[in-house]
Amino acid sequence: MKPQGKSINKASMRRVMGLFKPYRSSVIWTVVLVLLSSGLGILSPFFLKIIVNEGLMNKQLSIVTKYSMFTLLATIGGVAFGLGFGYVSVLVGQHIMRDLRNDLYRHLQGMSLKFFTGTRTGEIQSRLANDVGGIQSVVSDTAANVLSNVTTVLSTLIAMFLMDWRLTLLSIGVLPLFAMLSAKIGDGMRKYRTQMQTQMADMSATMNETLSVSGVLLTKTSGRQTLAFQKFQTENENLTDTSVKITMTMRVFFNMITLTFSITPVLVYWLAGYLVIGQQDNHLSIGTIVAFTALQSRLFFPLTSLLNVQVEVFSAMALFDRIFEYLDMKQDIVDAPEAIALSPSQIRGDVEFSDVKFQYEESQDRPTLDGVSLKASAGQLVALVGASGSGKTTLTYLIPRLYDVVSGSVQIDGHDVRSIKLESLGKAIAVVTQETYLVHDTIRENLRYGNPDANDDELEAAAKAAAIHDHISSLPEKYDTIVGERGYKLSGGEKQRIAIARAILKDPRILILDEATSALDTSSERLIQSALVPLMKGRTTFAVAHRLSTIQAADQILVLQHGVIVERGTHSELLTLNGEYARLYHIQFEDQAELAASLDA
Repeated sequence: MKPQGKSINKASMRRVMGLFKPYRSSVIWTVVLVLLSSGLGILSPFFLKIIVNEGLMNKQLSIVTKYSMFTLLATIGGVAFGLGFGYVSVLVGQHIMRDLRNDLYRHLQGMSLKFFTGTRTGEIQSRLANDVGGIQSVVSDTAANVLSNVTTVLSTLIAMFLMDWRLTLLSIGVLPLFAMLSAKIGDGMRKYRTQMQTQMADMSATMNETLSVSGVLLTKTSGRQTLAFQKFQTENENLTDTSVKITMTMRVFFNMITLTFSITPVLVYWLAGYLVIGQQDNHLSIGTIVAFTALQSRLFFPLTSLLNVQVEVFSAMALFDRIFEYLDMKQDIVDAPEAIALSPSQIRGDVEFSDVKFQYEESQDRPTLDGVSLKASAGQLVALVGASGSGKTTLTYLIPRLYDVVSGSVQIDGHDVRSIKLESLGKAIAVVTQETYLVHDTIRENLRYGNPDANDDELEAAAKAAAIHDHISSLPEKYDTIVGERGYKLSGGEKQRIAIARAILKDPRILILDEATSALDTSSERLIQSALVPLMKGRTTFAVAHRLSTIQAADQILVLQHGVIVERGTHSELLTLNGEYARLYHIQFEDQAELAASLDA
């Protein structure tokens, strides 16, 4: 979080004002309605003066009746126009909120995987929900209210000066003091609001981490419920303390305003009495005094609102700064200006890495991938083998441009992936990982992530090919079964087969299998392997292999060590080479033999 200054950043304020530009016509309507509302509202005290001086003092009922009707009509008209500008301003404000949420969501979707691996989910959610929600009153009400209140205050002050300049000077004498006080409080409120939003983000992140299905499983199986609660309790306590400071600061501020505006009429009556009685001032009539106090009462709410606006704007700017901070983050994986769009039907599936170097951070001691070159012809199965951390998964991430190479190139059908539109890559490539992600929705909707336009027959055909249709059909709700958060109502094998069916529906030209069966038992693995056969047919497949028994039929096997391809060939060629692959293969099968022997014993 950037440090907050004591004054509003002018550049940020210009950006906030720029949010209203698409709604200029509505803003103009708001101005017109505000002027009409304020203009009608200022007439009532003048009618009251006439009612007192010419009606009551002279006992003229017709004048009292006439100007009472005028006052009633002016009041009703002012309220009606006030409702009108209130509706338009709220409409504009809510549309700006919608635009901000859309812009922020779209921008975050365009961030690279690196951003999401380094940022807590709760923090991101807090920016979208809490921060944007926190500025609602400012964008929905503030602009229109400022215009309305300024118009009301100026027109009222002019009317008060026309009635009596001496009473007016007394009435407004305390305003500079409150302007300085509100600026001071605004600085403090901005600091507290920034602190509060940070604390809310921390608490959202803690809830997201510990109250999700995965988080609950971790805390329960690790016996960390008490520690998790203590962390939440501390964050909740900090948020409570800051909320109390914000609330009490505002209450003190408004109580001081209320006290001042309660005392000011007393001072006005005293000055009026002194002028009329002590100075024998014949220009100050009873009607003028009554009308003046009525005008003075019109100042209370507008001035209170304007002082509050300064406090609200100061504190809301902290939220705008947090939103703009995310909107200003550079998207490092974007379409090149001349990027081309390729439909899946145009892509053969030839993949080539040319002297690729990649590292996640500049500070790394050694690159994650260093000088990687390979060629995979359309329809081939390429297996990636190596110890954890050797760069297997990273290599597959470069094909759909989840990350960009530092040097070298990754090409599909002779096109550098950086010259292909990201949406094209997304449609041409499917990924099935070890940890299948399912959304909290029906099986049907999870399958349609692969092809939103798929009909029921196509869904069932894909499920049958993935050997999951029979299981789905046995469920009470069948394809309308809710899978639960992250698919926790299904077993690991069932989730994997749904992920495979989803990939079959997508019909990609390039398929990436990232240890898709490593976490499964033998029977589930066999089901998944059989389901993968129709999926891999005719597609270029990159398979990150944990169990070497699953990739013996690969067209080529690449063995990685510390980001470098140290061996390549078929299964038989690599065994004959008697190098790293042979070593890993023999170790794995010796371990399996020992495990089988121990189970038999």
